[in-house]
Amino acid sequence: MGLIPPLDRLDLWKTRFGQGSDRELERLLTSAARWRCSTPAEAIRFHETLLFLRAYPRSPQVARLADRILFGFAERIRRMERAGVDLEAFEAPEVSGIAGTALGAVFTFETASSLAARHGRRIDIGWDRYDAVDRLGPVLARLLPLLAEEWPVEAHVPFREWMGAARPPGTTDLAWLLQRLAALPLSPGERSSLYGSLGLALEWNIGGSPVSRSRLRLPGRKLFVHREPLIRTGAVSLERELRSPLIPVRRLGPREARRILDLILDTSAMRYRELYGFSHPDERAVDHADLGRGVEVFFFGVPPERRLPLRAYHAGMFFKNRVPAGYVELLSLFERAEVGFNLYYTFREGESAWIYARLLRLFHQALGVRCFSVDPYQIGLENPEAIESGAFWFYRKLGFRPVEPGVAALVAREERRIRSTPGYRSSRRTLERIARTYLIYEGPGAEPGAWDGFHIRSLALAVQRAGGKPPEGVLALVPDRGKWTAEEKRAAARIFAARQRAEESVYLRQMQRHAKLRAAVLEAGRTPREARPL
Repeated sequence: MGLIPPLDRLDLWKTRFGQGSDRELERLLTSAARWRCSTPAEAIRFHETLLFLRAYPRSPQVARLADRILFGFAERIRRMERAGVDLEAFEAPEVSGIAGTALGAVFTFETASSLAARHGRRIDIGWDRYDAVDRLGPVLARLLPLLAEEWPVEAHVPFREWMGAARPPGTTDLAWLLQRLAALPLSPGERSSLYGSLGLALEWNIGGSPVSRSRLRLPGRKLFVHREPLIRTGAVSLERELRSPLIPVRRLGPREARRILDLILDTSAMRYRELYGFSHPDERAVDHADLGRGVEVFFFGVPPERRLPLRAYHAGMFFKNRVPAGYVELLSLFERAEVGFNLYYTFREGESAWIYARLLRLFHQALGVRCFSVDPYQIGLENPEAIESGAFWFYRKLGFRPVEPGVAALVAREERRIRSTPGYRSSRRTLERIARTYLIYEGPGAEPGAWDGFHIRSLALAVQRAGGKPPEGVLALVPDRGKWTAEEKRAAARIFAARQRAEESVYLRQMQRHAKLRAAVLEAGRTPREARPL
């Protein structure tokens, strides 16, 4: 049976908030420090339960005891490795990043450069993982002129040997390659594309470093202790949260912003995630918000040279009691925001709905958005994990509605069955049909139904057909702009100027004040009903 019975006992404490004795859990954690893991499955379950209890502690002592075990987890993994245990299971995306393990991934030039600069020899080209070595030829030929003696005419060129001959002693293959690519007279986009053409597999030996999921924490001593039952989805009201008092927000200084952005990039990369905003953050405008109950979020846009043609972009990572808990991404146009919300697997038994509601409150406050949209992928379109987790019902219970009438009728039928049949669950096929449409929640002040038929692709294609350049090309879609007042024309000019110079939030706020531009954009972005998903 191994560790399964004691792990079962420890796991029960994830659902016993408001029940049982803190001392009982503290004694169990004290004995858990002596437990030995013999399989990856045991180690993973032990680790994730500890991390949950650290993020949702019943007492300060529970947090200290969980951290004590987690901070020494690398030694547990080393013991397993010495015993001949295969550690490949630790590279699964749901659990990657545990102390004492390694992972292999393909990263962009920007992320690889950041990781290599900060983690040195812990990250290098994973030659044993790289199955496309021949792709190196055209790139290395630009860096090593003498390679032309072999590469065009010989088979099985030893590219690793060539790189070893060129790089200084003590420099990794990856660091040398990145440095040489950075020196080429290329634009950032060209350099990124050239590196991306390699599909280069990297190996990151996380080991016992502080950036592992086991040890990575925000600085600070503040701890929220959960002595009462957790807030469940049924107790969360989006309407109430969106009308709640303002959330405290502060702007980070340059040094703190850089440190937090590095921490966010590490957290994301060790889970095989490369969010656009995490790779290209606007370092001048990183904000911190305290959502309450031990939840903090850092959010930011992207700099002018990285902005999307039409929408404003923001990304953020949130932390629960200083432990990274998930990330969020917003794509906003006027008062509408598409929200991508990802809570890390470890914490899905926590206060997910409350955290989500508080994030929407923050973005309503900071960006002026009040109509929130969920992409079909988030609820299961080509996303089996979302189907299996019943993601649609998470949003539905918070008040989101499907924009397509046919799907709305299907949802109404399912809700009647749930009310009349105890234990009824929607089938996988039904959830897949529901996942073919956007969901929308209209907050205070939103115009009901205004954005139901809108698709950004329809708008972008309309601008493309009109031959306009973004974002000013949107004006080509306004049939009566010649009748605009002088102030309306100046307001439009301010919108496009803000996109190039100001923060993303300023661009968005300026946009929200122009009713006639909004009306033209809505009209151009509406998809004919016959072309919408069924």
